[in-house]
Amino acid sequence: MPYLIDGYNLLRAVQKIEEFAALTDVQMCRAVSDYLNAVRDRGHIVFDGIGPPDKAALGGIPGVEVYFSGPSREADDLIEDKITDNSAPKSLVVVSSDRRIRRAAAKRKAIDVPADLFWQSLLARLEKQANRPAPEPTEKRHGVTEREADLWLDVFDLNQ
Repeated sequence: MPYLIDGYNLLRAVQKIEEFAALTDVQMCRAVSDYLNAVRDRGHIVFDGIGPPDKAALGGIPGVEVYFSGPSREADDLIEDKITDNSAPKSLVVVSSDRRIRRAAAKRKAIDVPADLFWQSLLARLEKQANRPAPEPTEKRHGVTEREADLWLDVFDLNQ
């Protein structure tokens, strides 16, 4: 289920939370990437304007494509176009608290999620992911190889 995110709308909603007041657009995009990786999905984040002169920090973020609407267009216009052009809108998750965007999503029967609720969900999922124990090493289930066993016997001088 791909995500379509109103970038500055989400960023402004998140920055209203005291602990995230200094969050940057790049940090937000990386958090969204971590979330999308955790839920095994992908997304597009759309920002107004032309973006920073050096967009390198916003490129290559796994699972996320970052778009800028351009100098003479609003992000809302681009997001609406993406909703309209989507071939499977019922499986599209649109993240924005903007009424215009939410109406466009509802019109195409996409799933619309307010920005603040999405961020709460993101934080909960990432916290759950962080608290998950690391996977057990395969050696625990299958044992060490004969060569590794011989090395350990040598280390502890247990070879006979």
